[in-house]
Order: sequence, then structure tokens, then C-alpha cells
Amino acid sequence: VQPSQGVHVVLDKSFLDSETAILIPHTDDGRVLFVVPWHDRVLIGTTDTPVDTPSLEPVPLEKEITFILKETGKYLTKHPQKNDILSVFAGLRPLIAHEGKKTAALSRDHTIMVSDSGLITIAGGKWTTYRKMGEDVIDKALLVGGFEEKPCKTKTLKLHGYLEGADPIDPWSTYGTDVALIRKILKEKPEWEQLLHPKLPYLRGEVVWAAREEMARSVEDILSRRTRSLLLDAKLAVTVAPIVASILAKELNKPKEWESEQIFAFKKLAKSYMIS
Repeated sequence: VQPSQGVHVVLDKSFLDSETAILIPHTDDGRVLFVVPWHDRVLIGTTDTPVDTPSLEPVPLEKEITFILKETGKYLTKHPQKNDILSVFAGLRPLIAHEGKKTAALSRDHTIMVSDSGLITIAGGKWTTYRKMGEDVIDKALLVGGFEEKPCKTKTLKLHGYLEGADPIDPWSTYGTDVALIRKILKEKPEWEQLLHPKLPYLRGEVVWAAREEMARSVEDILSRRTRSLLLDAKLAVTVAPIVASILAKELNKPKEWESEQIFAFKKLAKSYMIS
């Protein structure tokens, strides 16, 4: 496997005077870039940088950020500068290596291998083909193990909270049929109906919900995974970290020392999402 790093930057929505995404088909390195309206922001990506030593928390490179700003500046309403970036983050693609090929030229397809012992391994692939990857692995397992075939149900399987006709623009649509339960929590304390921050679309009561119903156990859980706060604006996420820590501490019955440790740990994490 040859890891390839992809970086995304998040800007204020004023940089894209449209609710329609843009595809930039030709860049200096021959790749494409996407500019997408996202949660009242603009999401831009991505790069394709070979990585020799992968890490659990990939860090965007200076040259990747410069490339994105330079290329998209030709098409946006104004040319973005580094200090315009609200958040920047990186991920790794597990590409199947081929000698002599650059990562941009490597296939995003997945490969399935079966060892002499019958162990099935899948490598490569991407998020957008995860169901196909799963289907191919199961089909291979049926063949190798001689198991009985059964119809696949995941194509029409409804996720928890599924709501018919949900409005994707409505921030509450994230919760689907659980909205009524969250509103019930909000009524427990008036302050839980307050926003974490005027520029973030999340209420304090959503922290309570995440702790009680979604197994959120850290400030990082709340600001990076249960909400998109860290990805929408890293500095704002750091600003509200003490509020989140305080609410979580009360819900989880944690001491003051725990609050301080949580805030410190989150600030350390958030640095990699900021432009220094």
C-alpha cells in the first residue's frame, strides 16, 4: 500500500458567491479541485502527496496549502490568503502501489487477496465505494469458506433516526426522528438552548445529548466528531472547549482536574487544524 495525503481547507462562505459546487478540472499538477458549499462555509480540496511514514494525525504540508489557495484563487470571488483559512485538515488514501507511478496516477480501486490459510485481506478503495468493497469481500468469503449465500440488505437498510423527506439544509435534520428527544433535553435547563458560539450552529444541549445518547466521552468527541466545530473553525472550537468541558464534566461526574486535562488535550489537537 502507498499512502497518499489529501488536504482540505475551509473558508468563509463569502469566497463562493453561489450555492453550487465548482469543479476545477485543470490544475498545475494535473489533478482536479472541488469547491463545495458546506455548513455555511466553503470546503476546498484536495491534494495528492506521497507519504513515506503515515501517522494517526496527518498534518497538512505548507506546499499543499499554498497549492490549494493559488489554484482556487483564480475562480473564487476573491483570492484567499493563509489568514482566511478557518480550518485545515488532512487524511490518507490507502492506494495500491505500482512501481514507478506517482500517487495521482495510482488506481483508487480496491484489491482482495486470499492467503494460503484462507485469510482474506482487502486493500485500497475509498469512502465512496465502501459498499462495493464490502460486497466484494463478502462474496469472496462465501466462495473461500463455502458459506450459504443470503440476499444483501444494506442497500435499503434504514439507519437509526431515518426520517422520510428530511431537509438536508435544516441543521436539525442530522438527528432525524431523535429531534423530539433532543428538544425535551433542551427544556431541562434554559441555558442549554444557548448556542455554544454565535458563529457555530450548535446548542449547549446538544453536548448533553451526545454525552447521554451518543457515548461522547471527551471534548474532542464533541467538537471533532459529534459536531463539525473543529472542521468549521478551529479557533472558535478552542474558544468553546471550556464550555463543552464544563457541561461534559457535570454529565459524566468528572472532577475539575479532568476538565483542565480535556481542554489542554483539545487545544493541542486543534493546533494542527490551524494556520500558524
